[in-house]
Amino acid sequence: MAKDKNNKAKDVAGLRRTATEVKKYVFVTRILSLLIIILVAVIAIAYAISYFYDKFGGFTVRVSKYDMVNQSLSLSETPDFDHTISLLNADMAYDMTNISGKDLPDNIDMINGSHNGANYIAYTFYLINAGQDTLSYEKELYIENVSNGVDEAIRVAVFCNGEKTVYGKTKSNGTGMESDCDKEFLSGATVLKETVEGFAPKAKDKYTVVIWLEGNDPDCVDAIIGGKIKFGMDFRIVETT
Repeated sequence: MAKDKNNKAKDVAGLRRTATEVKKYVFVTRILSLLIIILVAVIAIAYAISYFYDKFGGFTVRVSKYDMVNQSLSLSETPDFDHTISLLNADMAYDMTNISGKDLPDNIDMINGSHNGANYIAYTFYLINAGQDTLSYEKELYIENVSNGVDEAIRVAVFCNGEKTVYGKTKSNGTGMESDCDKEFLSGATVLKETVEGFAPKAKDKYTVVIWLEGNDPDCVDAIIGGKIKFGMDFRIVETT
C-alpha cells in the first residue's frame, strides 16, 4: 500500500510538472509569435518608407460633390463619359532631374491620362458638366506638400482646351517673374485659382498639367536635389443658372 501511494504521488507530481511545462511552452510560443508579427510589421513599414522615398512627386485631381442630377461635375481620363468620377490620380514620378521646358514634347497635351516622361509629370484629363444646369466653376491648383525647397525651381504648364500657360514662383531675389513663365504662382503654395463661367450641360473642358524641374532656373541648385513635391487640383461649382 505504501508503495502504491508513493507511485501515485510521483504520478501526480509528474503530471503537475508536465502541465507547468506545457503552460511555459504555450507562453513562450505566444511571445515568439508576437515578436515575429512585430518584426514583420517593422520590415513592412521600412519597405513602405523606402518605396515612397524614391518618388519625386505626384498629382491628384478632385471635384466637389453636389446634387448629382442638376448640379454635377465629373472627371474622366478620356472624352467619353459613362459614370461620375470625383477623384483622379496621375502616376507618380521617380528620381526626376532638372530639364529645360524646351525639351518637352510638342504634342504633350494630345495624350490622355498619365503620360510621364523621364523627367516630368504629365497628366491629361477632362472636366465634364454631368448635370442639367449651366454653371460656373472654380479651379484651384496648389502644392499639397514639398521638401528641400524644390518648389523654387518647379514649373507647371497648364493646358486648358489647348491653350498653354506656364507658371513658376517669383524670382528668389524678388525681381519678379521668371523669363520662361507666363504667370507667377498666385501665392507660396497656390499655383492658380480661377473661375470659369457658362459651363453648359454635357460640356467638356480638357486639361493637361505638366510639372518639371527647370534646370535654367538659378534656384535649381544642388541643395534641392532629392526634394519631393505633390500637387492637387480642385474643381468646385460656384454658381448655377
